[in-house]
Amino acid sequence: MYLASTDAVAKAKTKAGAEAEAGAEAGAEAESTEPKPKQRAKTRRGRVAGPVIALGAVSLVTDISSEMVTAVLPLYFVLQLGLSPLQFGFLDGLYNGVTAFVRLLGGYAADRGGRHKLVAGGGYALSALSRLGLLLAGGATAGIGAALAADRIGKGVRTAPRDALISLSSPPDALGRAFGVHRAMDTTGALLGPLAAFALLWATADAYDAVFVVSFCFGLLGVLMLVAFVPGRGDAPPTRASHTGTASHRGKVADLLRLPAFRRILGAASLLGAATIGDAFLYLLLQRRLDFAVSWFPLLPLGAAAVYLLLAVPAGRLADRTGRRVPFLAGHVALLGGYVLLLSPADGWALLIGVLLLLGIFYAATDGVLMALATPVLPQGRRASGMAVLQTGQALARLVAAAGFGAAWTLWGIGPALTCAALALTAALAGATALLPRRERQTQS
Repeated sequence: MYLASTDAVAKAKTKAGAEAEAGAEAGAEAESTEPKPKQRAKTRRGRVAGPVIALGAVSLVTDISSEMVTAVLPLYFVLQLGLSPLQFGFLDGLYNGVTAFVRLLGGYAADRGGRHKLVAGGGYALSALSRLGLLLAGGATAGIGAALAADRIGKGVRTAPRDALISLSSPPDALGRAFGVHRAMDTTGALLGPLAAFALLWATADAYDAVFVVSFCFGLLGVLMLVAFVPGRGDAPPTRASHTGTASHRGKVADLLRLPAFRRILGAASLLGAATIGDAFLYLLLQRRLDFAVSWFPLLPLGAAAVYLLLAVPAGRLADRTGRRVPFLAGHVALLGGYVLLLSPADGWALLIGVLLLLGIFYAATDGVLMALATPVLPQGRRASGMAVLQTGQALARLVAAAGFGAAWTLWGIGPALTCAALALTAALAGATALLPRRERQTQS
């Protein structure tokens, strides 16, 4: 429904590009007195820019590749390789948290000279090549860990530049919608990936190598689409970076942390991330509670992805209209509801549908909304770096959460571990409510 407006938006954006840059540099006074930006915002209302659609298409294809692997990893690790929950928790944390500092370097490299597309493309290519690493690793845990690390490094490198391109291509009052549309397209890939993995495992009698090969092909297609269809630069002028190396990078990160509103958003997101156990654990808990055939396991992410797909755009629009703080917190309340439901006596379809529904609501109300919440407080020339810092905080926090939950499950059992997770998330929600700014301020310098 958004494709029809892409060309018109791109033409309007090209025509008014130089004038918009001049207005941004002149300051808030010039923006308030110039009628053309208002006219442009009016014409773009309800529409999504062409680069956002192109990036959404790249993410759709890439997510097919990544979710094919993600859907079978818990089975591959726990059932075929015989890893303990503690070992799986470590690898799951590695899968999500090893790229913490790589995200910072990716964001810095993208801001330096405005090379958002180049840096993002390198990340997409590395993730695609990691699928071949899984093939070469065989059953060696060290080799699998290295391949997963390469995949997450690629994701860490590309995510902040990609989100920066989305924010730089969208008007401030439509950030939630833009991120919602991108996440909806991305989630379409998340729906198709597990389906493809399920079909391949069924057709090849559980040949995981076939899944890895097809996943690599989709990853390579995503790289080619990025090169062909995504513009090379965002709207913001490239920043002039000094040549003082890592020390300069540390200084730039410290400058971002001096922004009070951004610091509070970072603290809230990291606090909540430390109480967010991985999706794979929730799916394993469902499989053990319901005791269904393991061949159906790769289909579990489909339920949450379908809810996410349906609600991502409405959640983004709601966040644009009412403020992004409340939907972000409400999404974590939904996740807490999923924990409680797993602890309850509920069983059968009620448990399955309830947990997947709440997990989908959680992602729809938090993923893109968090980026839209942080965008207005970040300077345009530092957008990718700021988003990288925010994503790094979340990644490190979720690494702690995954390893901690895996250890608790191994030592105490499922029930006590999940109870601790629910209590931790309740406390984190209280802290995040106090931390998040109640007014969304804008810092565009």
